[in-house]
Amino acid sequence: MLHYKELGLVNSRELFKDAVKGGYAIPAFNFNNLEQLQAIISACVETKSPVILQVSKGARKYANQTLLQYLAKGAVEYANELGYKIPIVLHLDHGDSFETCKSCIETGFSSVMIDGSHLPYEENVRLTKQVVEYAHQYDVTVEGELGVLAGIEDEVSSDHTSYTRPEEVEDFVKKTGVDSLAISIGTSHGAFKFKVKPGEEPPPLRFDILEECEKRIPGFPIVLHGASSIPQDIVAEINKYGGKMENAAGVSEDQLRKAASSAVCKINIDSDGRLAMTAAIRKVFVEKPEEFDPRKYLGPARDKLKELYKHKIVNVLGSADKVVNI
Repeated sequence: MLHYKELGLVNSRELFKDAVKGGYAIPAFNFNNLEQLQAIISACVETKSPVILQVSKGARKYANQTLLQYLAKGAVEYANELGYKIPIVLHLDHGDSFETCKSCIETGFSSVMIDGSHLPYEENVRLTKQVVEYAHQYDVTVEGELGVLAGIEDEVSSDHTSYTRPEEVEDFVKKTGVDSLAISIGTSHGAFKFKVKPGEEPPPLRFDILEECEKRIPGFPIVLHGASSIPQDIVAEINKYGGKMENAAGVSEDQLRKAASSAVCKINIDSDGRLAMTAAIRKVFVEKPEEFDPRKYLGPARDKLKELYKHKIVNVLGSADKVVNI
């Protein structure tokens, strides 16, 4: 058993309390490799923002669990080296079973998500409660989910959206003891979130559902998945350098900022980061076709990702300058 405190990590409980009170959201950025981790930590240190490092089941398999432990510990030390100690959470994104969550808890994760949203309601309650009871023994926080997001990202996929039913949230939170709740209000996984024609705006989020959930569980931490905005300038850059990403569309940053000012205290962003890195790498390959040193294309990709995440922290999530140097 490796407890997360041995790695210098924190859980999300106090971070969420501060975020709900302060009207901002903690960035939850997914990572699979060193360059992504460097970009995330340096962006958060420079903006003085707390951060949730997210690892999906697929990313855990890709990166190797043993290496992940040392990467997480390295992230803490890297932040200190950069001169500002920020709170860092290591979170399992979309855990699909009790066994997966248990394994993560035992190998240094400080937070886990158990996604039973595809199950019948009572089965979701049972599974989530099982994970909560185990996790809380080790002071690990747990995120549950009600409602289904459409789209495809990593190993998570659904061809339909099922909005969260506000009448279920109070009962779910009470029965499971979960620490935060992901809800479905119109966000979607992946880079092709909505079927829109050129020039059309994506559909607005269902703030009526969010507001009703807030009424039923006042002050309780709410999470948004699938919240990438799919910046059109980055999509255009990818296409300019040989990509094929026609009609990729995401969630308006204005709407995400509005959500972050409510009880939404964690916003997940993954696809935007993938796009930023891909754009930078494609540009190098086209402009310098003779290049074969990975540092020469992964370095620019890391830098572009860092700038994107600084923008998200400052202008969308509102989490900049929310950390006192500890």
